Amino acid sequence: MREFWVSSGHHLVRRAEHGGLLLTPELMLAYLARPELMPPQEACDNERALHAALMEDPFRKVYGSELDALADVDARENWRFMLAFRDRLISAASLEAAFVNFARNGAKGVPPIFLSQLAHLVLRNGLDECDDPYILRAGEIFYRAQKATVHEGALLLADAEVVEIQQKGADSQHLTPLAALLDPVPEFGDLDVMDDENAWTYWSRSDANTMIMNIGGNKRAREGLARVIEAWVKHLLALDVEVEPLASIEDRDWRWFVGLDAEATKIGNMLWKGATLGPDMAERVVVLMRMTIKDEARVQPAMRGRPIYLIGAMDQDKIWRMKPQNLVAGLPLIESKAS
Repeated sequence: MREFWVSSGHHLVRRAEHGGLLLTPELMLAYLARPELMPPQEACDNERALHAALMEDPFRKVYGSELDALADVDARENWRFMLAFRDRLISAASLEAAFVNFARNGAKGVPPIFLSQLAHLVLRNGLDECDDPYILRAGEIFYRAQKATVHEGALLLADAEVVEIQQKGADSQHLTPLAALLDPVPEFGDLDVMDDENAWTYWSRSDANTMIMNIGGNKRAREGLARVIEAWVKHLLALDVEVEPLASIEDRDWRWFVGLDAEATKIGNMLWKGATLGPDMAERVVVLMRMTIKDEARVQPAMRGRPIYLIGAMDQDKIWRMKPQNLVAGLPLIESKAS
């Protein structure tokens, strides 16, 4: 199979016989090497010593007295968050199990970027044998924020961080009106919209996050997202589901929805209460999907034979920040209710 998402760090972990990923010292060393955890120039000797000791043994026990000895208050808090995150990874049977634990039991104190990186790594494992660039591009939504825009009547998604960098570069170059006019998607700079002719190029730049997803105008893009969701639920929950993109929810007796992000949860709650969405709120909806769970024995009795609707929405700045943990904690499963 072709390589993709090297930046996930999947080469730093081991896959167990059960298919899940096992935490390794190499992965923890990669976390410890992050700029946020490298002692700054003004760091005290105790912080430098702590970091050096963990670089020698990333799984070593750290005592409260060691953290209390750090001079900087923010440094003490950062290290407590980091070590709590590390200890939950260590105690889990796999990184997949750790993510499920974070989703169902809370991730308070875990930096969002760490949770996104964990989702990236887990999804890389779940899609290990995938050979469809549309599915892989859709998978980026699980761990990277997307900037939305409408171009020629179609809703497009591009990597928010890449777009920001492009825009800063364009501002510094003072593009002429003619150059802006010739740009295929002015708001997204010179990024390519994925289509059937250029999809093959994804393999050489899967870590660059530079392909635009035509989620509004390309059926394969929407189907790609549906397949990613199916793979994610299967990989983390051992649950077979079918996901189908929708243009609208026609079900007058819909009983369950999962908001794929904070904005969508807000919108779904409004609809649940019978409110009418204003134009501004309605235009924020990025995707609507219907999920069917095949194994009804694991579904709460009241929801057996009923579909689950999935809603994804961008915020007022046209940024879609998906929360893949909602697909773990938000389904009407018996085990979720028990936990």
